[in-house]
Amino acid sequence: MSMNEMNRKAVEIMKYWDPFAIGAESYGQEIGTVITQLQMVDHPSELAKTIQTSYEYSFGKWIPLEQCVDISYKLIALKFEAKHII
Repeated sequence: MSMNEMNRKAVEIMKYWDPFAIGAESYGQEIGTVITQLQMVDHPSELAKTIQTSYEYSFGKWIPLEQCVDISYKLIALKFEAKHII
């Protein structure tokens, strides 16, 4: 899988997540931030903190870290698959 394909799949995962149930189109900036961090981070808890911080900053609502860890594991697994690590 190419990195472009990985990014597209990661965006779809993030859109489907919709933590505040306001519609996938509402998270463009946050998804962009998460995808950028996904390129640099390999640990799910570190990515989860980025997800939590980004969404909280934009929406003023806190997401429990456990929910962010769940989605970050999916993203990291996708990244590892793209890099042929798993």
